[in-house]
Amino acid sequence: MGLGKQAKTLSRGQVEAVLGYLAKTRWPTRNRVIFLLSAKAGLRAKEIASLTWRMVTDARGQIGQAIHLADTASKGQSGRVIPMNYELRTALAAYAKTTIIASGNYLIESERSNRMSAQAIVNLFWRWYQHIGFDGCSSHSGRRTFITNTARKISTVGGSLRDVQMLAGHSNLRTTQRYIEPNPDAQKKIVELV
Repeated sequence: MGLGKQAKTLSRGQVEAVLGYLAKTRWPTRNRVIFLLSAKAGLRAKEIASLTWRMVTDARGQIGQAIHLADTASKGQSGRVIPMNYELRTALAAYAKTTIIASGNYLIESERSNRMSAQAIVNLFWRWYQHIGFDGCSSHSGRRTFITNTARKISTVGGSLRDVQMLAGHSNLRTTQRYIEPNPDAQKKIVELV
């Protein structure tokens, strides 16, 4: 993937702008969950579309502490367990109150179907970013943002880039590295320390 072809990452302010915009949409609770599954869990559009309630709930049917993404819902054999961010858990709990939860049901429904396709998810992100005016952003922007942010912070909690690779569901560490946005400010600071 060439440098010019990658989806742009989102700053904290841009994430807040998207969430503010989504709060005014026709399905604000569902749309918030879709966006947070990308930006706070690093899921691909296909994974968001394939997610079932069973993958996000515990044995009692309550929102769990992690997403248990099955291989069938992922790309290839990249199923994985992703600890759930507090903001995402809260959004899922609010969303659960607006829909019928059954373990086999798909999490994201459309107005006309009990499941939204991956292409429909891609199209939603495209429309949202176009409306807000975020050029170069796509359904992969949240995923790249998640991977970049976890890579920058993983060493502060005793982890490594291998942990980021596992969260992203990449079979190759080089793939994970290509997702990480460089930080010119950090580059300047480290050069001054040498």
